[in-house]
Amino acid sequence: MRTGTLYLVATPIGNLEDLTFRARRILAEVDLIACEDTRRTRRLLDHYGIATPTLSFHEHNEASRGAALLARLRRGERIALVSDAGTPLLSDPGFTLVREAIAGGIPVVPIPGPSAALAALIASGLPTDRFLFLGFLPRRAGERRRALAAVAGLPFTLVLFEAPHRVAALLEDIRETLGDRRIALGRELTKTFEEIVRGRPDELLAHLRAHPPRGEFTLVVEGAGEGAQQAEGKADAAERLRALLAAGRPPVEAVAAVAREAGISRREAYELMLRLRGKR
Repeated sequence: MRTGTLYLVATPIGNLEDLTFRARRILAEVDLIACEDTRRTRRLLDHYGIATPTLSFHEHNEASRGAALLARLRRGERIALVSDAGTPLLSDPGFTLVREAIAGGIPVVPIPGPSAALAALIASGLPTDRFLFLGFLPRRAGERRRALAAVAGLPFTLVLFEAPHRVAALLEDIRETLGDRRIALGRELTKTFEEIVRGRPDELLAHLRAHPPRGEFTLVVEGAGEGAQQAEGKADAAERLRALLAAGRPPVEAVAAVAREAGISRREAYELMLRLRGKR
């Protein structure tokens, strides 16, 4: 029995003109389009006069809908998987479906196209030869800082996604954990109000204070270079200080201990404590 084909179709991240000719043809020819939000995808399809049926497929119904999609693929149907915007599976559902389709001998065909991560990277002015895509980091501050600390010493350019209401907190965590690195902050890429601001964490935080963040953000962060050891030492010092304070050590004693152990000045250790407490 002939199986169907699963197409992974990249769709515009803002500008509808970015849909490729091949993507348009595939979306018109398949039997079904699985998408995160059928209303959002329908706007794209209507723009191009595509009448293919759609079916919602998102993080809340991925398990049940995934099984149904696999059954249809086994019956020989051709299905396109799209995300709300950009390339499927990058911080979007679909990995399990792709893995099970491959295991079942079902052809999986990528239809490349727009990607917010790559668009921001190539316009960042930072090295593009080696990069690490981190997607969305954890929402909790402690978990987010630990995730950053785990990559603090890597020489790769880092690419991250963040929501507008958390982007300032992420920049503060980058400053504390990774150090004073160069960053390109992309917003509303390819859309009418596209903006890419480049600078150090404090400069970008000042920009956000003057221009309240709106829209989805993509951050491109400089990898570890000559200052990697200093950045790692600062991250370790912050974690040590946090642990001492959590254990009940008086702030004066904790600052003195961290300054001594990390080889930094008491002023630097004191600044770390203020930032940990959200006073800087």
